[in-house]
Amino acid sequence: MDRKLTSNSLKQTFDRRSFVVGSIQGGIGLLLAARMGYIAVAENEKYEMEAESNRVNLTLIPPRRGWILDRNGSPLASNRADFRVDIIPERLEDPDATVDMLAELLDFTEPEKADLRDRLEESRGFAAVPVANGLDYEKFAAVSVRIPELPGVIPQRGYSRFYPTGASVGHLLGYVGAPSREEYDADPQPLLLTPGFKLGKDGIEQQFEQQLRGEPGARRVEVTASGRIVRDLETREDVQGDAVHLTIDGPLQDYAARRLGLESGSVVVMDCVTGELLCMASMPSFDPNSFSDGIGRVEFAMLRENDRVPLRNKTLKGLYPPGSTVKPMHSMAFMHEGVDPSESIVCGGGRRIGNRFFNCWSNHGTVDMAKAIYQSCDSYYYHFAQQVGFDKVAAYARQFGLGQQFDLPVASQFYGTVPDPAWKLEKYGREWQPYDTVNASIGQGYYLTSPLQLAVMTARIATGMSVNPSLIKSATAPQFRSMDYRQDEIDYVRQAMSDVVNGPGTAGRARLPLEDVLLAGKTGTAQVVSLSVSDGRSGPWKYRDHGLFVFFAPFDNPRYAGAVVIEHGGGSGSAYPVARDVMTFLLDPQKGLDALHALEEQWGGTAQQRLDAQYQAYAAAAGVDLPPAPPPVTLAEQVDAEARAAYSGPEEADSTVFAPRGEANPRSEESST
Repeated sequence: MDRKLTSNSLKQTFDRRSFVVGSIQGGIGLLLAARMGYIAVAENEKYEMEAESNRVNLTLIPPRRGWILDRNGSPLASNRADFRVDIIPERLEDPDATVDMLAELLDFTEPEKADLRDRLEESRGFAAVPVANGLDYEKFAAVSVRIPELPGVIPQRGYSRFYPTGASVGHLLGYVGAPSREEYDADPQPLLLTPGFKLGKDGIEQQFEQQLRGEPGARRVEVTASGRIVRDLETREDVQGDAVHLTIDGPLQDYAARRLGLESGSVVVMDCVTGELLCMASMPSFDPNSFSDGIGRVEFAMLRENDRVPLRNKTLKGLYPPGSTVKPMHSMAFMHEGVDPSESIVCGGGRRIGNRFFNCWSNHGTVDMAKAIYQSCDSYYYHFAQQVGFDKVAAYARQFGLGQQFDLPVASQFYGTVPDPAWKLEKYGREWQPYDTVNASIGQGYYLTSPLQLAVMTARIATGMSVNPSLIKSATAPQFRSMDYRQDEIDYVRQAMSDVVNGPGTAGRARLPLEDVLLAGKTGTAQVVSLSVSDGRSGPWKYRDHGLFVFFAPFDNPRYAGAVVIEHGGGSGSAYPVARDVMTFLLDPQKGLDALHALEEQWGGTAQQRLDAQYQAYAAAAGVDLPPAPPPVTLAEQVDAEARAAYSGPEEADSTVFAPRGEANPRSEESST
C-alpha cells in the first residue's frame, strides 16, 4: 500500500536532508579552515621560501682559478675576463632552432655548428655545454637581448683560463674543461653543473685541482614569471683559488720548446744543487688554450692523426734506448767494482767475446776509460761489462735513477727498463746471454729510459749526490745523501765528459759560445731498426735513429744538468746543438735568442705560430674556412723567451758561480757515437 505524502512528512524529510548536507558542508568548511590555518601558521616558512624562489633566482658564480706561477712569480697560467655563452640542454625547447639562431648571432661556421650539435648530443642534459668563449661585447649583447626566444641559453660574464705561451707548456700544465659525466658522478657537487665552471683535466691543472679551484660566489636576482631578470638583489663574490708556485723557469721552458723546432722530442734542465726542474719541454705539443675553450673536431683530428704524437708527454712517457749516454754512468760503476781507469784495451774495430765478434763504430786503438767516454768506444764497454757482470752494472743504473719513478705531482710517468739476468728470466723465461751484456753495455737491447731519468742520472754523475727532482717551489733547501763515490772518481768522469765537448770528443759543436763556461756532456745514438732496414740517418722518418745528449755545466763546478732526446733525429748530431743553445740562453739570454730567431725564420715562425699555420692548412685541406688567429696578448711578455732578454738585457753570465777552466784541448771534428 502506497505511503500517503503530506506536507508535514515532506517537511521532515527536507529538514533531515538539509541537516545532513549542512553537516557535510560544515565539516568540509572546518577541514578547509583547519588546513588553511595549518598552511598559514605551521608551514608559513616553507611556502614563503617557495614564493621567494619563484621571485628570486639564486645562481652560483664559478670561482676564478688560482694562477700557476713559474719560479720567478710570472704566470704560466692565469685568468682573463671573458664574455661567454652556455646551454643547459634539458631546458631547450627546440635544439635545432636554438643552434641555428646562435650560429647566426655568433657568426658560426658550419663545422662550429656541427661541433655544438655533437656536444649537445653527448651531454648529460643538466650539465652546461659551452657554446662560445672570449666573445666581444657586441656578440654577447646580441645573444643577451634574445634570451626570451632562447630558453636554456645562458650568456654570462666570467673568466677563462689563459696560457700565455700556449704550446710551450701544454704537456706540463695540462688544460681545463667542463666536467664530464664520470667526474660529476664521482663528485656530485652543484658547482660542477654551473655554466662556465671548468676543472683541471691533465698535468698540473689536474694534480692541484682542489688548491686551484677556489670557492664559488653566488648571485641573487629578481625575475619575472618568464625568467627575465628584473634587478640584482645581492652578490657574494667568489674566492680565487690559491696559486701554485713551480720550479719551472718560464722563459727557459718557452725557449727550449721553441728550440726543438721541427723535431719531435724533449728537453729537460734541472738544478744539480737543489734538484729543481727548470724546464720540461715536450714537442710537438698542443695549445692548452684550444682545449680550455672547447677544442673543435678539426683541430683534434689534426693532433690525433699526427705521427709525431703531439698528445704524448715525451718527457715523462717517452721511452728510448739511452745509447751511449749511459757510458759515463757505466764507467763509474766499473770504478766502484775495482776497475782501474788507466787500464786499457785495444779496440781494433770491435771485440771478440766467446765465439762472436761484436763491432765498434770505429777503430780506436788503445783505449782507457777517459778515451772510452770522450770517443764513445763500444769495445771498452763490451769488455768491462763482461768482466764486472751486468747484474752489478744494472744495480748501479738504478742507483743513478734509471728504471725509477720520482716523487713529482704528475698523473703518471713511465719506469722504463734496466735489464738484468733476473729481469729477463722473469719476463721471457730465458737465461741472460753474453750478447745481452754487450747490447746493454752501450745502452741498447732492452734498455729503455725517459728524458727525465736521463737528466737525473746526469745530475747524479756530475755531483756524486743522490739528487731528486722537484717541481714545486719550496723555501726549504733539500739535503741529498752522498752516493759514496770518491771525489777523484767524480772528477775523472767530469773531465772525460768535458772532453766530449771541449776536447777530442764526439760533440765539438756543442761547445758553448761563452768564454768562462765549459759544458760537459755525452752523446748517444739509439738504433731504432736494423741496418738491413735503414742506415739510421736517412729514409722514412720512423726508421731513423734517435738522437740523445746529456750534459751539465760548468763542468768543474756543476750547477745545471739536463738531457735532450730527439725522436728519429738521425743520430746525436740532432740533439747536442739543442742543448748548446738552451744552455746558452740560460747563461746569456740575448745570445741564445739570436740563434733561435735565425732558426725560426727558416722554420716559419715560433712553435705556436707553426701550430696555428698547421691548423689553418689542415682545415683548408678539409674544406673548412677558419677565422683569423687572435692577436697576441701582452701578458705573454712575462714568460716567453724574449722576456728574459728584455728584462735582463744582454748581461754576462754570473762569473761568481763558476771556476773557469784553462784552454781546452784541440777538438776533433764532430763524429757519430
